[in-house]
Amino acid sequence: MDSNAKIIEFISRYINLTDDEIQTINAQNFIQVYKKGTVLLKAGDFANDCFFVLQGCVRSYYITDGEEKTTEFYTENQSINPACYVTKEPSDFYLDCLEDSVIALGNEERSKALIERVPKLNTMIMQFSSLLLAENQNSLDDFKILNPEERYKKLLKSRPELFQRVPLYHIASYLGITPVSLSRLRKRILTHA
Repeated sequence: MDSNAKIIEFISRYINLTDDEIQTINAQNFIQVYKKGTVLLKAGDFANDCFFVLQGCVRSYYITDGEEKTTEFYTENQSINPACYVTKEPSDFYLDCLEDSVIALGNEERSKALIERVPKLNTMIMQFSSLLLAENQNSLDDFKILNPEERYKKLLKSRPELFQRVPLYHIASYLGITPVSLSRLRKRILTHA
């Protein structure tokens, strides 16, 4: 399936599109292909776009005291709306492609022009934004109330594909533990399974 078809398929989950609306969206030319290892955003840079992952995996992370701290993994059909895009301030974190990725780029000007041509997209954006806010709140709550083993088990249950796509040291960082601790935790869980 080509990239334009993927974005149309995603939008169609929320709203019905006419053939004319599909052609309007396809004509936007806002889809980019990035190689594994490409840094989409660096600390100190200004974000001119927000991102929507059509294919691939993108990691967000901070560098604290010289150490990378992974905060999220974004895969297919996930939106990345950097806070610095909204605040118009320099980014505090990095975004990099862990795999070759196909990403739809959005910005305020482009979105406004597209919504003028396809007004019902506004409904989809509102629904999607509400879902995104709920997911982010749940993720934050999980980090606050679950211990590393519980976070690991939840991640394994909710996003098992990450364990095939992401190096374990990034997953350990995401869980807030060292790779050695993750290894011990995995071994303990397997032993008791």
